[in-house]
Amino acid sequence: MSQEHIPDQKLIDEIIAGLLQEQPSISPKFFYDEIGSHLFEAITFLEEYYPTRTEKQIMMQYGEAMALVIGKCDVLLDLGAGNCEKGSALFNSLMPKEYRALDISKEFLEQAIASLQKEFPQIQMQAQTCDLQEEMVFPDLVGRKKIFFYPGSSIGNFDPDAALGLFKNIVKVCEGNGGLLIGVDLVKEHKVLSRAYNDALGITEAFNKNILLHLNRLVKTDFDLEHWEHYAIFNEQLARIEMHLRSTQSQVVSWPGGQKHFDGGALIHTENSYKYTQEKFESLLVGAGFKNVCSWTDPNRYFLVAYASA
Repeated sequence: MSQEHIPDQKLIDEIIAGLLQEQPSISPKFFYDEIGSHLFEAITFLEEYYPTRTEKQIMMQYGEAMALVIGKCDVLLDLGAGNCEKGSALFNSLMPKEYRALDISKEFLEQAIASLQKEFPQIQMQAQTCDLQEEMVFPDLVGRKKIFFYPGSSIGNFDPDAALGLFKNIVKVCEGNGGLLIGVDLVKEHKVLSRAYNDALGITEAFNKNILLHLNRLVKTDFDLEHWEHYAIFNEQLARIEMHLRSTQSQVVSWPGGQKHFDGGALIHTENSYKYTQEKFESLLVGAGFKNVCSWTDPNRYFLVAYASA
């Protein structure tokens, strides 16, 4: 097991500030420690969790068309790369000279990169820690054709304004040469959405609760997982799944220099997953400054893959 890096004070302060809010929250980026990354990988294999397999079907069916629109690139930047499986599936069609895997958990990335590098020795590879809530800057890539890849509908974790900010940042980094290939979950029946985030095996529950273990290591909180339960609902007005952890009893959670009291039934908000219509999502991309948007979807219109040129 890899050793946890000592977190910087900025992250610690962000976590504590989130816990002390009137409506406590934890950023979903803290899901993805090494355990969380493996748990999410397991979620993608669940029968109830349609996004991964549906996106894969779209990519397989329309991969050649996508490659024709995108063309070859100098650098493929894989946002939230995880195990790098999805990003590496683009190597043969986009033929990048360089591949950068970006995610919050560098240890997990480095394991994936080590295996990939043997299979594709001609591609320069690099694992890079990246917080997508902050501005991305790549001074060493100026003047090169950059394709950003953001699959899995991870963009749904951002509220629409934050998503717009991320897209504007990508347009700026591309410098008019390159673009963004992105997957997004579409609005659909509530029953289908609810099952996807409340699977029968309880893997999503374990994924959600593991964030508390991550905080116990990062901030030295004393969360007891037995006193928390997974709670996920669809907010129809805001078109998003909301994931929470719900306190099962009155309790106090402490950390060095502070504490927080939680009543029984109190919620900690851990994730939003916004769902879009095709029209709304394409408008968001155009509003960020992308020039042209090409979209592909599945027969059920459950999921959308779009390429937006910068």
